[in-house]
Amino acid sequence: MPPSSTPRPSLADQAYDILLDRLVMLDIAPGDPINETSLTAELGVGRTPVREALKRLESEHLVRSFPRRGTFAAQADLGDLRSITEMRMILEPAGTRKATEDADDAQRAELRALASDIAALRTSDPDVRTLLEFDLATHRAIYRLVENAYMRETLFRLDNQATRLWWSVIREVPSVADHIAGHHALLTAVADGDPDRAAELARTHIEEFHAQLQAALVRSAAL
Repeated sequence: MPPSSTPRPSLADQAYDILLDRLVMLDIAPGDPINETSLTAELGVGRTPVREALKRLESEHLVRSFPRRGTFAAQADLGDLRSITEMRMILEPAGTRKATEDADDAQRAELRALASDIAALRTSDPDVRTLLEFDLATHRAIYRLVENAYMRETLFRLDNQATRLWWSVIREVPSVADHIAGHHALLTAVADGDPDRAAELARTHIEEFHAQLQAALVRSAAL
């Protein structure tokens, strides 16, 4: 038997990936309409892949469809922050521990390379979008290592929602760069195969994230 190769993503998967990042990074703002005809033309695919992608995104609470009205980007409801944090506090340490145990040597090398890129940010002046892209890249790189598909999928979904909330108050968050810099230690712990340290760093990361958003909400309300 020849070695198996990674299958190419379907057109629906490609449409999903593009729309996912636009929704998570608020390039498609909460409440904005999503026009299937425009998307099929822009992405160069048929209606069926776009509809399949939108159905998947709706199951992940990123879009909402209404009869006779159309499809819209879901609202980024900051009232969900506590519920999202409660779930992440349970799953992030467990998922990070699992990733640390499941990673192979090649995957550990990829994590070290990403950690090196994050360390290099200290000598530059990246914009907020770049910082959040590194945040997403860090979490996604770790989640992909989790061999438990149910846990992996839930981790991805929670992080997508958390990132949307972060974007919605990002102007009121003063220490984004410091928060992202902390990812270097997290990636290194996973790459070094230290599950206890990795799990604890993941827990601390979520606690800090929640505190930052809570403080940002207070500042935003005071304006």
